[in-house]
Amino acid sequence: MHSGPWNYLPTAGHTRDDDLSGYRVEASDGPIGKVDGFSNEVGSQYLVVDTGVWIFGRKVMLPAATVSRVDNDRRTVHVSWTKDEIKASPEFDEDRHLGDPAYRDQLGGYYGSGH
Repeated sequence: MHSGPWNYLPTAGHTRDDDLSGYRVEASDGPIGKVDGFSNEVGSQYLVVDTGVWIFGRKVMLPAATVSRVDNDRRTVHVSWTKDEIKASPEFDEDRHLGDPAYRDQLGGYYGSGH
């Protein structure tokens, strides 16, 4: 079952047992970084991606629905958004990402805005 941005699409190939730590993350137009953190909790699934030097060490939080495919053999997560779309996303807030519904709504609104 898929509902909203906080669940993986059934076609992504993700299972709740997947440990995505350290996986490379590929936007639709190239690499954006590595998985620094993640949640497999149904209804609250996401990736935190460390973009390294690409956007000056910034981290981004990607709701699970942005993931188009998980390639466990190559340890790569493919997302359906472009680098520029991800770069323009709301700032990752380490303190608010776990327990602030308003922050989740802001991110969900951005990534659920008709991509």
